[in-house]
Amino acid sequence: MSRRVFEFSDPDRFIIGTVGMPGERTFYLQAREGAQVTSAVFEKSQAIVLAERVDQLLDEVRDTRAPEGVIPDRPPTDDADNAPLDLPLIEEFRIGAMALGWDEGSLRVVIEAHAVIEDEDFEVPDIADDDSAGPDTLRVWLSPGRARAFAERSRVVVGAGRPPCPFCQQPLDPSGHICPRANGYRRRI
Repeated sequence: MSRRVFEFSDPDRFIIGTVGMPGERTFYLQAREGAQVTSAVFEKSQAIVLAERVDQLLDEVRDTRAPEGVIPDRPPTDDADNAPLDLPLIEEFRIGAMALGWDEGSLRVVIEAHAVIEDEDFEVPDIADDDSAGPDTLRVWLSPGRARAFAERSRVVVGAGRPPCPFCQQPLDPSGHICPRANGYRRRI
């Protein structure tokens, strides 16, 4: 089967969203441009890291090479997107590896999400590599303001899950959990 590249050069939306109750949520990375909608499943930890890295990239570019005023410190309010995921929700692939970059020519952030590959010799393709061999890829180009808004929403979505145990920081279930810091005693909220 040949590789599919879902490219969004100016998406109407690019968001992280979830389906399910806290503790059982499935995380989606979703892009929409016009009638084209692409959704890919990924892990909560990937969502956390992606949001952190987007902000780090923007801070580094702002401090080293971007023209003044191009990269905002905070997400502009008009770029905020608090709507739910677009339906129908069709999983194109499960994300394994991600890549992040800055395009000097367009002054945009480039985010690529690659499908899980079972091949042990797999190497993540370079950004914008459209070779026919390789994993399915979701590629999105975002303005700095939209990228900040994406990172902010990602933090909010991740934070809406189960609260952490105050002792071990593992997620608490409604019935409590076996806390390793309490020598195996069950802690309740």
